[in-house]
Amino acid sequence: MRAVRLRAWQGEPELEEDVLVPTPGPGEVLVAVESAGLCHSDLDIMGFAEGSVPWQLPFTLGHETAGVVAALGPGAHGVAEGDPVLLAPLWGCGTCRHCATGADNRCVARWDRRGGGLGVDGGLADYVLVPSTRVLVPIVGLDAKSAAPLADAGLTPYHALQPHLPLRPGAAVVVIGVGGLGHVAVQLLSGLTAARIVALDLRAAARDLAIHAGAHAALDPAEADAADVRSETGPEGAALILDFVGTDETLALACSLVEMGGHVAIVGRGGGTLPTASGLLPLEWSANRPSAGTLPELRDVVELARAGVIQLEIERLTLDEAVDGYRRLREGTIVGRAVVTP
Repeated sequence: MRAVRLRAWQGEPELEEDVLVPTPGPGEVLVAVESAGLCHSDLDIMGFAEGSVPWQLPFTLGHETAGVVAALGPGAHGVAEGDPVLLAPLWGCGTCRHCATGADNRCVARWDRRGGGLGVDGGLADYVLVPSTRVLVPIVGLDAKSAAPLADAGLTPYHALQPHLPLRPGAAVVVIGVGGLGHVAVQLLSGLTAARIVALDLRAAARDLAIHAGAHAALDPAEADAADVRSETGPEGAALILDFVGTDETLALACSLVEMGGHVAIVGRGGGTLPTASGLLPLEWSANRPSAGTLPELRDVVELARAGVIQLEIERLTLDEAVDGYRRLREGTIVGRAVVTP
């Protein structure tokens, strides 16, 4: 089979033509890939220094994957051949106190095997092997050729937003960065809350996408300062800020906009530092770093997609175009989510 694989740290992935199709062992499931998303996290992975993570090269990229069950290993149960499924992005041990509640994203026992495309073979291939049916979510009624981004671009913003629901009607929320994850965040806020949504993005096409997704205002942060944003949020600022960029500049802006008792969710991995010096933030503020989401939340995301709350903005690519797709992702010329169909 063909697969897009990372062979060297701080190198570019390669499309290989003769990768062996895996055979499922006890409890395992072989999934025929229908779609796989390209993510900024993949770019981060490519840039890792050798030895910085306990992963062995090479492995196939792609941690957003949807497909149909192709074969079951001995003892695997809960799905049948031909079932359409979405793969959870992170695969925990299944038995620790976090995994027992479906929070594989907090697994304390398996830091060396984080999930398909994250240290082990992922979905940018014709087939992907998963360790257990517990990391598969049925997607009957959804198009498997479009559903892959729900596993991260859908799950991660939902995980970041869900603890703050319900937001009071009229509360302001600022979404910084309206890319693959940010445009879903705007849809979730529009569909699940009566909040006022203010989106920030340097790209005009992304700002247009934000308005289409349900934002009440979309501003260019290169031209709008904190006072301009507050003219849209109201003078108190924002009850919630979802930062999908995470640079020094965006985090400083978030601190200047959060209201008394407000929260900053730092989703983007831009390497920035949150300024917390006295006087820079109001009383009772809080911040966290959300990471993917839980299996129950992924099931929620699938239901929200079925209900039409989430409608992914997709640019379709072939497997031959995946490596160049990563280049375009790095350059910021992809709006929404790039989805590869093998």
